[in-house]
Amino acid sequence: MTDRIARRPHGRSARATYGASDVHSFAWEPVLEALRLGEDDRLLDVGCGGGVFLRRALETGSEVVGLDHSREMVELARKTAGVSVVEGRADQLPFADGEFTAVSCIVAFFFLDEPVRVLREMRRVLDSERGRLAIFTTPPEAKGTPAAPYPLATRGHFYEDDELARLPLDAGFAEAHVTRTEIGAQLLTAR
Repeated sequence: MTDRIARRPHGRSARATYGASDVHSFAWEPVLEALRLGEDDRLLDVGCGGGVFLRRALETGSEVVGLDHSREMVELARKTAGVSVVEGRADQLPFADGEFTAVSCIVAFFFLDEPVRVLREMRRVLDSERGRLAIFTTPPEAKGTPAAPYPLATRGHFYEDDELARLPLDAGFAEAHVTRTEIGAQLLTAR
């Protein structure tokens, strides 16, 4: 079940979960506030799932692009948000250098096995002058709670705040910070 819905989403349950109008809505505003998107921005949302956040991000006036590794999620996101959504891997982004001014990743970073490699790719596709990153993820103390229940918790990667903040620096970002949201989740931002 964990793989079918969370790690490799496909099937009716995955479409219902990631197509729900409020899926991960607790993360939307913290991410949007951190990125401060405007009409001159181009956002890439990595691990976009069913595209519900893409639809919300469009309200900022920015151009929005999604990426997901699941063909079913790509199709669902295209229908949901009506924007460009590409099937691909986070560690091999199929975009040109400097193509985006912002990158987001909501509740998907947890599943990525090579975080520094992924962050290098995110940095590569970001504009070197204006590029900024916001990642919303689950902290280690949530392991085994409803936020990261078992067996899902055994398949994810948890990072202490200082460890999480070091990852973008190891990937070449100039600065990185971790803050906690109202619900105790981690919000990693980098430039």
